[in-house]
Amino acid sequence: MNTQRSAIFSGVFGAILLLAVGALQAKVTAEAALLPVPQSDQELCAEGVRGLNLLMDGDPAAAIGIFRQIQTQDPQSPLGYLLEADAIWWKIYYETANLVDPDVFDVVSSLVTQYDSHLNDLLNTSIGKAQARITTREDLARSYFYLGMAHAIQARLVGLRGRDLPTARAGKKMRSALMKAVELDPNLNDVYLGLGIYNYFVDTLPTIVKILSIFIALPGGNREVGLKQLEDAAQKGELTRGEAKFYLAKDYSRTNEKLYGKSLQLFEQLHDEYPHNPLWPLIIGSLHFRLGHTEQGEALYREVLKKTAGEKADVQQAVHRAAREALERRHPGEKIE
Repeated sequence: MNTQRSAIFSGVFGAILLLAVGALQAKVTAEAALLPVPQSDQELCAEGVRGLNLLMDGDPAAAIGIFRQIQTQDPQSPLGYLLEADAIWWKIYYETANLVDPDVFDVVSSLVTQYDSHLNDLLNTSIGKAQARITTREDLARSYFYLGMAHAIQARLVGLRGRDLPTARAGKKMRSALMKAVELDPNLNDVYLGLGIYNYFVDTLPTIVKILSIFIALPGGNREVGLKQLEDAAQKGELTRGEAKFYLAKDYSRTNEKLYGKSLQLFEQLHDEYPHNPLWPLIIGSLHFRLGHTEQGEALYREVLKKTAGEKADVQQAVHRAAREALERRHPGEKIE
């Protein structure tokens, strides 16, 4: 009898245990379903490209929405934070920089903006997550690329404000990380945006900056290599193609290059690819002036002014101000509407 009770008890207890385990497994499965499922970097990059296309098309708000989705999809990846930082840099550029002159980066109306704190938080997060992946040797080439590009955005921010020594320090960190990335994967063409900018600008820096760079042992650059690397990123890059084309066009328009025709061609390509961004026709107008095409330049300035009038988006308002100021400089005393 005791044996029979024991068997019954054991059977009942076993059934209860199985039900409890099943319920627990169901709960864990349900909770897991609510958690973001990490995606491969390839899938995340495809989303990143979609956001970057919106960014280059003059819609940073929509781009940031996609970049934050990437952060949710894989919170451990640096990519979403890095791309949002890039978008915030562009917002600062539109708000403070000289948008008209094609070869100018470091003329700004403000040394501090409402976006600075958030940008620095994003960069610190990107750097921390990239370093964590490097420590665990997770996709090392891409992790070093992410680390390098975080330092690149840092350099672009202080460079925009003409702070030469901090720019050089951040650029040195960028170069070190990107050199490791390209050593691990020479076909990671996005790397060549940062390396191209570094090589070109370090080789064409003013003498005083070269003297300052001695104090931080800044590695030398190479102008021709830099231009070639930017061309490679502009043609073959995945995440950096549009921005590489932007920087390459800027370099061609500098007074030490004076390749205004090549610069114009690249900005026209950007306008064709991203037709909703009024920045491109504004810069194209400026290049027409440099080429002596005064009527075309004037017509483009006025077209941009008209198309951006009354727009509420930050990019359109910033470009509208720039177009109006450019026309006011050309026509002092004329009321520009």
